[in-house]
Amino acid sequence: MAPHRTADLVFTGGPVHTVDPARRRASAVAVRGERIVAVGGSEVHGLIGPRTEVVDLRGRLLIPGFQDAHIHPVGAGVELARCDLSGATTPQAYRDIVRAYADAHPGAAWITGGGWSMEAFPGGTPDRRFLDELVPDRPAYLVNRDHHGGWANSRALDLAGITAGTPDPADGRIERDADGRPTGMLQEGAMTLMAGVVPAPTAAELTAGLLRAQELLHSLGVTAWQDALLGDHAGMADPAPAYAAAERAGKLTARVVGSLWWDRTRGLEQLPELLERRAELTHGRLRATTVKIMQDGIAENGTAALLGPYLTSCGCASDNSGVSFIEPDALASYVTALDAHGFQVHFHALGDRAVREALDAVAAARKAGGDAADTRPHLAHLQVVHPQDVPRFAELGATATIQALWAAHEPQMDELTIPFLGAERASWQYPFGDLLRTGARLAAGSDWPVSSPDPIAALHVAVNRVLPEAGPDAPVFLPEQRIGLDAALTAYTAGSAYVNHLDDTGVIRAGNLADLVVLDRDPFAGPAEEIAATRVLQTFVGGVRVYADSRASG
Repeated sequence: MAPHRTADLVFTGGPVHTVDPARRRASAVAVRGERIVAVGGSEVHGLIGPRTEVVDLRGRLLIPGFQDAHIHPVGAGVELARCDLSGATTPQAYRDIVRAYADAHPGAAWITGGGWSMEAFPGGTPDRRFLDELVPDRPAYLVNRDHHGGWANSRALDLAGITAGTPDPADGRIERDADGRPTGMLQEGAMTLMAGVVPAPTAAELTAGLLRAQELLHSLGVTAWQDALLGDHAGMADPAPAYAAAERAGKLTARVVGSLWWDRTRGLEQLPELLERRAELTHGRLRATTVKIMQDGIAENGTAALLGPYLTSCGCASDNSGVSFIEPDALASYVTALDAHGFQVHFHALGDRAVREALDAVAAARKAGGDAADTRPHLAHLQVVHPQDVPRFAELGATATIQALWAAHEPQMDELTIPFLGAERASWQYPFGDLLRTGARLAAGSDWPVSSPDPIAALHVAVNRVLPEAGPDAPVFLPEQRIGLDAALTAYTAGSAYVNHLDDTGVIRAGNLADLVVLDRDPFAGPAEEIAATRVLQTFVGGVRVYADSRASG
């Protein structure tokens, strides 16, 4: 065979799970340049030449690269370098971490970071006095794991001018004590009250955060993602300049779709700005072709939009049904206009009312002629979905983007969610199985830093509906909503690739880009309870190795 027809890279000696309905399994893959040129068996060996790199899988599994359809990697990467509470779950652990961080950074004007869990504190709301004890001499502000609330000490509240007389914003809440004084907990839109005083990360910190996150994601087999928020929101800095800088410098090795933030305090007058940002931020491996609309909050703090009221601690109906951040008729008009301009719309829709309002908006866009456009709207989170709305995903061609790690029993679910939803609504949570059975397309994401960015952990929960660290006797969360490993993996590869309009990725077939991952085992060959033990050994983007574990050649 002529040398110029040989492959640059060949994978052989192990199973290949292609995610291609036409051929689910193979045993060899050849790559030339950045693309796959052959998928098959021993006949692929004919493409091996003297300069071909041969990767002996040694029985390990080759799969398409994972794609995260909803993630915040720049902020997550920045937080890793700050006061990081994400690895702990108890007040004492938080006490130790905050004190150690403050002691190690005596020159820091502010103590910032986050990742704390709501279940660690009564009602999910910590108090300023806890932080005052640890950081009495400097302002401190720590966002929670969900990034829907922030915890400030007294110095930070004073600097922001937040007092008993400060009114709650329309889209948020200042938690207060019995005397009306702010406790230090700021929910949803109230977080913006800190935006003017908390120091923003520098451009260099943002770029370093992106590169730190990219390295970690590649080590987990992630080759592409959709950043769920390009813009300024709740005091978080716009990550777009970091992406642009990394792309210009040739350091953006992942494929990235950016979701431009829809400012819910404004209307269609922001559309020209979004069009301009799309043009500015679409080059190389970066495309800002999506608009993110956050339609509600989260269930744990009562801001997820529900069709009926939350329950109180006594099981009675409350006077709160959550918050729809955008009035439904306005939402429909915005989505229709965005769709007409070729934008994909990426919804945050967590409660059943928000899900319905988002689907209604997609329906309005379809009726206006949007069914002819290939905009691929998707709804993320989908914690509570009314059964009547489940089949609408397939009917409307709206993708369901799941965060599978949340579909399990854990304290935040069992203590702060189920009791306040009630038995019937609690049974409608994360209906992955029902969505698949009605023909919906699934994509998958992590929402990191809200939860772990590890796709394999998410696959484990999607299949088992039990957290990886749970014991053998742990209760299964709504077992009828479990899905098979093939369906879960398809969501995290081909499903997210569809959402990202990366149609030549997500499936191992000739002609597609060689975004590939080598696992240390074939999880299909073992029991479902052991999926989480799987590890990534090598990650390739466009045929270039971007991560290699020390065990890769062993």
